[in-house]
Amino acid sequence: MKKILIFYASYGGGHLSAAKSILKYITEHFTDVEAEMIDCMKYINKPIEKVTTGAYREMAKKAPRLWGKVYSGSERGLLSKISKDSNKLMARKLNHLLQEKQPDLVVSTHPFSSQMVSYLKRKGKLNCTLATIMTDFAMHKQWLIGHEYTEYFFVSNEPMKQSIVNYGVDEHKIFVTGIPMSDRFFENFDNKKIYEMFELDLNKKVILFFGGGEFGLGKERTSQILKSFIQKASDYQIVAVAGKNEKMREAFEQLVKDNNAKDRVRVLGFTDKVPELMHISSLVVTKPGGLTTTESLASTLPMVIINPIPGQEEENAEFLVSNGVGLWIKKNDLPEKILTDLFSSSDKLEQMKENTKKFSKQYSTKTICELLLNNT
Repeated sequence: MKKILIFYASYGGGHLSAAKSILKYITEHFTDVEAEMIDCMKYINKPIEKVTTGAYREMAKKAPRLWGKVYSGSERGLLSKISKDSNKLMARKLNHLLQEKQPDLVVSTHPFSSQMVSYLKRKGKLNCTLATIMTDFAMHKQWLIGHEYTEYFFVSNEPMKQSIVNYGVDEHKIFVTGIPMSDRFFENFDNKKIYEMFELDLNKKVILFFGGGEFGLGKERTSQILKSFIQKASDYQIVAVAGKNEKMREAFEQLVKDNNAKDRVRVLGFTDKVPELMHISSLVVTKPGGLTTTESLASTLPMVIINPIPGQEEENAEFLVSNGVGLWIKKNDLPEKILTDLFSSSDKLEQMKENTKKFSKQYSTKTICELLLNNT
């Protein structure tokens, strides 16, 4: 019986989503395998996990520029040293679990667990294969601490692989697979049923607008951008998703009323139908988190980027723009001008959609699992 531990941490949804996807595929497609998913930070210390994840959410929401400085500073200098030293201390606690479970393979979707396991391997306390799944679109050095003791790195794109090679990681360890995601995005959907579900016009293309999210940054700015879409994308209908952000939902509904746009704008709160909505859409407007970006690219959707959190989300935005799959409406940009340019020619959107195919890694989970399970 092969034993596999899948570690994640609850700092953003992408780490958890990747872990769930890996566990599901292994469970459904491999026999004689025992796989388990564990939040490494909760295991080590629940109060610390609660404080640190809460601090991350509050900083990202209320002081995003400060979070950006923390994210950047953790690659070097004092913050980097503090992070590395903390992970060494926490590794001792994690070692109790690892000695009990004796895994043949550890799959890590967060840099903290990658660091802890690689440290224990370096100290000779653990003998297992370590695979790290990087859940963003640009390299960060925290993922690579202890890379000498990591057998596999799975990354989202070729430029990212080259950055990691330039850092000094053996290129034979690095696989450009894309980031694992839910297999719901690859179901055979019935377009007509989805249009009917959301009371949409079958004869009009759809723009999917994510304006809420966990942090709900910039209500006024987000409303301003939605207003610009209503005015400049008159040939489209819009599904505006406010998530669990009730104030954002109320602002969207008022905006629709003020602009007499009830016939072509649907405002939603939380929905679990994102795969369906992406399937029928021609464009997505969103913050560029690793998970949403992965889902959008897999759905071959061009992106208009709004409100990225400084740090990894801004790096994701830069990646999308530089590769011709996204437009970024920045803080001081005039949304009306950018959208006028975007919708003035159908060729621009078509070219962006074509560009997404280069990064649409639809079989990432399958590729990762089969490579690991057939070679470990």
